[in-house]
Amino acid sequence: MKRRKNIIKIAIDSPAAAGAGTLAKAISKHYNLLYVDTGKAYRFLAKEKINNPKKFNLTFKKKKIKTLKIKDLNKKDLLSNKVGIEASIIAKKRSVRNLVHDFQLKFAYSPPKKFSGSCLDGRDITYNIVPDADFKFFINANVKTRALRRFKELKKLNMKISYKEVLKSIKLRDKRDYTRKIAPLKKTKDSVLINTTNLSKRACFLKIKKIIDRNINI
Repeated sequence: MKRRKNIIKIAIDSPAAAGAGTLAKAISKHYNLLYVDTGKAYRFLAKEKINNPKKFNLTFKKKKIKTLKIKDLNKKDLLSNKVGIEASIIAKKRSVRNLVHDFQLKFAYSPPKKFSGSCLDGRDITYNIVPDADFKFFINANVKTRALRRFKELKKLNMKISYKEVLKSIKLRDKRDYTRKIAPLKKTKDSVLINTTNLSKRACFLKIKKIIDRNINI
């Protein structure tokens, strides 16, 4: 794979609903970076498994990932709780992770020329996907705050689900993400921790922007 030189690479890891996506989008827009929500690739495959359980073999998955575009990750149905739970299950499988890994690398190191670089958020970006990132962040918040955020997000999409169900789902996903044998969620020593529990979106953005601006000239 051909890699672009002299680009900015930002890697962000976080548990579910910690606010990483919102921050990554804001940072990407500010610095003209290609934003990739890597977890959506797993959600995309999870939805395909739910819709096509009998066809969901390696050949089928390869075909889907090969034709996957960034815009395909913006579909609202990928945000359902059912898809999220299934995504955390298939994300434990090496064959699935290998396929998504290649998808992530392509956009991390070779973003379209109109972008100054890339910003990826997920679970294993800082040490597995973009270990040489210029900036690494670990975004977190307490589990009840994260569950409430996801609950409000799902309610806006008119999805019928209770806060208790979302809280249970978030806790289950945390357990799977932190304890899986392949590429588990973890904070690396060189990642800056940003706790969003009691901070506004703007305050979090400015905190990250200050760190980036201190090290580069844009």
